[in-house]
Amino acid sequence: MYHRFNENKYPSTNIRMEIFDKQMKIIKDLGYEFYDPKLFLEEFDKPKNQKKILITIDDGFKSFYNEAWPYLKDNKIPFILFVSTEPVGKKGYMTWDEIQEIDNSTLGYIGHHSHTHEYLIDMNDDIFINDIETATKIFNKKLGYVPSIFSYPFGEYSLFMRDYISKNFKIAFGQHSGVIDINKNKFELPRFPINEKYGELKRFNSLINYNPLEYKSIKPEEKKIDKNSNPPKLIIEFFKEQKNIRNINCYSNDGGEWKKSNLKFKDHILTINFEEKFLPRRGRINCSLNDNGKWRWFGTQFTIKKD
Repeated sequence: MYHRFNENKYPSTNIRMEIFDKQMKIIKDLGYEFYDPKLFLEEFDKPKNQKKILITIDDGFKSFYNEAWPYLKDNKIPFILFVSTEPVGKKGYMTWDEIQEIDNSTLGYIGHHSHTHEYLIDMNDDIFINDIETATKIFNKKLGYVPSIFSYPFGEYSLFMRDYISKNFKIAFGQHSGVIDINKNKFELPRFPINEKYGELKRFNSLINYNPLEYKSIKPEEKKIDKNSNPPKLIIEFFKEQKNIRNINCYSNDGGEWKKSNLKFKDHILTINFEEKFLPRRGRINCSLNDNGKWRWFGTQFTIKKD
């Protein structure tokens, strides 16, 4: 997941084009194909024997159009561009003509990213629905259709939001890290956020080589927590046939600092009891597994409501 390109005053969401170029070359040199978003949608439920890389860009910043779009076009790299409709045409953002140019290409696939790009999880249910429907009407008017892929602003969603999105879209992405596999919930798909801090080439090379850490279920389903549910108890059910699962290590930022989690296994079910409450605004848990030399990874994220 990318946001800005060559906007160096925003390091938390920016990537420098010379680094982006090197990252794309790493993908090619390792022999991976770039995933066409249309095929990704069509094939999601089919078993895969080959990993592919899906490039996504959030927010529709002008720097994407000026810097990354010519590069992606020249190198024939497909991607999803998630657009929030309210900022379109404002300073620093793409115009509808530019978005339509992407949409008319054979490489760009437009995704729905809400209207306001506000903290939707803080809104009441009616205001949240109105925000999504407002963007839907604008997409219909400007593009002639409604995008079928959604991306949660800030990667934040409640159970209500996820269930609403699942009834109106084919697939949805968060911002928790991980590798997609056929068992992942279609409306809670992970992505690795890439920026100046987390786009360092050695780390990027590792991310590209990660394999999915599959699981049967993860609880709680509600990812919005308050003082009564903080900290949650995380319960992950793995498949009985999975091997080496007890080699898993998990780290979490409960209490505001990253630390190794205490894991308890019973058969193929993992329970994590966090030592401290998660601090607002986001609680994150990342787990990795060395499976006979093959590294597997998944992450999950909670949004913590302020008291």
